[in-house]
Amino acid sequence: MGYTSDEAGAAVAGGRVDAVAFGTSFLANPDLPQRIRSALPLNTPNPATFYTPGSEGYTDYPTYRPA
Repeated sequence: MGYTSDEAGAAVAGGRVDAVAFGTSFLANPDLPQRIRSALPLNTPNPATFYTPGSEGYTDYPTYRPA
């Protein structure tokens, strides 16, 4: 847990792991692959909303929009 995209890439390339999952990062960043490819900042997950009813914490995080 807690891999950055660079650490994950290095771990896979180095043969230390076959794959890395980004669970909470995907919750907070619905466009995570694009953000990683483009080195965009990530939304911070809010653990207080994990495993709660409703969309808060699951589908309310924004996709990246340039300022």
